[in-house]
Amino acid sequence: MSMSADRDDFAIEIRLSPAFHDCDAMQVVWHGHYFKYLEIARCALLQRFDYDYPQMHASGYMWPIVDTRVKYIRPLLYAQPVIVAARISEWENRLKMEYEIRDAASGDVLTRAHTIQVAVDAASGEMRYVCPPVLWERLGVDTP
Repeated sequence: MSMSADRDDFAIEIRLSPAFHDCDAMQVVWHGHYFKYLEIARCALLQRFDYDYPQMHASGYMWPIVDTRVKYIRPLLYAQPVIVAARISEWENRLKMEYEIRDAASGDVLTRAHTIQVAVDAASGEMRYVCPPVLWERLGVDTP
């Protein structure tokens, strides 16, 4: 069984503009900084559920990113206003978030990505193969 969501509260959009120190000499954003932009959106979305990284750790779990994919469509440029959209798409056995980075003026999609996080018991260091009840509670969804 795979859980997925189309709920509006499972998505967020943030606006940002790449800084000069994120870019190369051609004013193109270095590929590694895309992950920073995804992280900013992911943290904003998790804060909505009062389950950002400090709360995750306080609940007894670490949530490392174990898989990611970034599909670059068009480059991001210095000071280009963009929208980073993030949404939770799966939460049963893992926490999967999908992203789009869009040009703020045109709405054109510049990048698509996803990240996958898994719950790791903070005390034992063991990976969980089912998301812990605290995640289900924070998201406001029924436990399996």
